[in-house]
Amino acid sequence: MRDRLWRNRLAWYEWPLWAPLVPASALYGAAIACRSIYWRIAGRRAPVRTIAVGNLTVGGNGKTPFTLFLASMLAQRGLRTAIVSRGYGAKKRTTNDALLVADGGHILLDPEQAGDEPVMMAKAFPGPIAIARHRIDAINLLAQRGPLDAVVLDDAFQHLRLRRDVDLLLVSAERGLGNGWMLPAGPMREPLGAAARASAVVLIITEDGPTGSGVAEIIAGSRERLMPAMLRPRALVRPDADGWRELPLELSGRRVVAVAGLADPRSFFRMLRRAGAEVVGQLEYRDHHRYTESDCRAIRAMADAAGAPIVTTEKDLVKLERFPFASDSLYALRLEVVMDEADQSRLLAMATGTGDESAGAART
Repeated sequence: MRDRLWRNRLAWYEWPLWAPLVPASALYGAAIACRSIYWRIAGRRAPVRTIAVGNLTVGGNGKTPFTLFLASMLAQRGLRTAIVSRGYGAKKRTTNDALLVADGGHILLDPEQAGDEPVMMAKAFPGPIAIARHRIDAINLLAQRGPLDAVVLDDAFQHLRLRRDVDLLLVSAERGLGNGWMLPAGPMREPLGAAARASAVVLIITEDGPTGSGVAEIIAGSRERLMPAMLRPRALVRPDADGWRELPLELSGRRVVAVAGLADPRSFFRMLRRAGAEVVGQLEYRDHHRYTESDCRAIRAMADAAGAPIVTTEKDLVKLERFPFASDSLYALRLEVVMDEADQSRLLAMATGTGDESAGAART
């Protein structure tokens, strides 16, 4: 229902549901404006180079895969790189202390303690990962453990409390900006003008995906800073006794049951079908869903009835793998980010500070 009300064109019977949200949207926008002014004055800078990855809208825009892509690219070039996240979806903690999620390939916290996305990233990234409500606390924790060259901040475009060296704004070409209104009347976390402070705008494209509203406006206002990036399936991963094993992406003609707990699972289901899979059943859960025994019984029942394996997202796999599924019945679709070589070089120069990261953008 929420996404339906955030469309550009509403049916006549939807207007009475949407109109009461407008005053709340105005109040939210005023609060965001005041908050932005305050943190522009009171923001703190970290003792290490920081690169923030984020977006302007709620919901999936490929932030976590792109964070992994960027951190891995920096680490592969010999930079001591860490990832910091807020740890959204983790169980409530009694303190605001920073926590180390993983280091050196050793995962120290589970999804309930750290949130699903930090643990998912730890499955693929061997460097240190920490979480904290205030990202500066996580950075300080990591800095105490040893020298760092760069820290990539996941979902931090709105975290103005911390001054960054580089701000990367991700925009999903498929989801777009909806109706352009601020929460709760629309999907916008900030007004479109906030894109001006981005060092670069990364347009996340999925193969054959539709183009959402507002994308043209973003492109028109950010041509010099625009970097297209393709998000596509790379492999399947399967949990086993030694961790996650990566397997070839062999889905052509294969019957599968698809399970996703995402803000918008439609892109995931399309990717499976585009890879050649025959989706004979699908189950959708809310974003960051905490799976229960009852959920897993329902998933197993659907898979058993269809006689097909389960394919889910990596974010869901970190929560589902603790339940008893039959051997070789549970897989996740691993995604990869692909960029043009020239854009990837620009991104690397920006992230390392060897190029002009501002490129006309207003620094936070």
